[in-house]
Amino acid sequence: METDDRRRWVGQLRDALRPEPRPAPLSPGAVRFDVVLAVVLTFVALLWVARHPDGGQLVRIDQDAFSPPRPEHRIVVREAEHSSVIWPFVVLSTLPLAARRRYPLAAFAVVMCATLVMVDDASWMNVVTCVIGAYSAVVHSRYRMRAMAGLVIAAVLAGLAFRETEPILPGWSSPAVVLLIAGVVASLVRFWQRQLSASQDRYSQLQQAQEEATRRAVEEERSRIAAELHDVVTHNVSVMVIQAGAARKVMDAAPERSKTALLAVEAGGRAAMSELRHVMGLLAAPDNERPDGFEPQPGLGQLDTLVERVRAAGTPVHIAATLPPEPLPPGVDLAAYRVVQEALTNTIKHAPGAEASVMIGYAEDSLEIEIADTGGKRDAVPAEGNGRGLIGLRERLAVYGGELTAGPTLAGGYRIKARVPWWIA
Repeated sequence: METDDRRRWVGQLRDALRPEPRPAPLSPGAVRFDVVLAVVLTFVALLWVARHPDGGQLVRIDQDAFSPPRPEHRIVVREAEHSSVIWPFVVLSTLPLAARRRYPLAAFAVVMCATLVMVDDASWMNVVTCVIGAYSAVVHSRYRMRAMAGLVIAAVLAGLAFRETEPILPGWSSPAVVLLIAGVVASLVRFWQRQLSASQDRYSQLQQAQEEATRRAVEEERSRIAAELHDVVTHNVSVMVIQAGAARKVMDAAPERSKTALLAVEAGGRAAMSELRHVMGLLAAPDNERPDGFEPQPGLGQLDTLVERVRAAGTPVHIAATLPPEPLPPGVDLAAYRVVQEALTNTIKHAPGAEASVMIGYAEDSLEIEIADTGGKRDAVPAEGNGRGLIGLRERLAVYGGELTAGPTLAGGYRIKARVPWWIA
């Protein structure tokens, strides 16, 4: 246990010492702001030193502050006699702040060292620049621990360097205390920035996840719409095409037969339009609402009408159906109807002249559907298909835990078998 705690502690220390990822490049506006700030501070510092040769704030005490004054003791006021050597350090104590966000630790180190070198000539401007440098080092540096350690060292050095001076402001505002306060404020700001960045990252991830979920939902909905339109349109249009072709062939020789075929075309068109209006009405209706004036989706209760349309198209159909005593759930009922519809449509399109048989039964927990045909005539030309109908059926049945198998028979026909749990609510 102690070993695990030690390893955990070492891991946390390693994470703390590890540099953070590189931030995004600075914007041109941020770079210009830092440069202007450094130039303005440099100008003010130089102007202050030029106008206040005595430094403006430092008085050196030459007697014990807690002993009564004696004639031999006196307060010595340091007369300012600036040499040309001080001017470069004034510049170095302010101008590096132009890189305070790009190289925060280096800028703070240069500013602090220059201030410590010119301690006897330091002014309130140097305290301001040191505070800005310390704040920038803690907030913008990738090396958190180094920045905090550098801040503590700088505060100690400032306390030692200015221990014999008395500032204009009260004693609590000494450079060491001010630097520590700046470090605490910077730490709070950095913590707030990290929390804000983490919140923004979480928000971005949630937004991306929502967009991805929306995209998948749209794709699934488009797939369902395509499958539904395929089932609605393909069957009725196939029947209409065959009936129209039959009417064209017998129009001159048997007008009555052509009239019957055209009536079948009309009936198929009306059925297609009715189902299309229903689908479009559901798509345009608000959630959890069904528009008035639309019939429910078809089910096995409309199987006789479907079979009659197929027979009218010239394909004999034999049907044997035994349904469960309890009503089927609407989704299962529609799925079973679509299976029979797609299978008979394939027979019409791909096996002209074949006979079809439909058998529907149920077991204890599932509905069994089988549709088979005898195969088309040898001289018949079947229509080409892309297999989308069967793919859509498999996806539709998979929603309810069902299965679908399809393939040729030994007699040369084609069989489709489906199983779907009928007890699903």
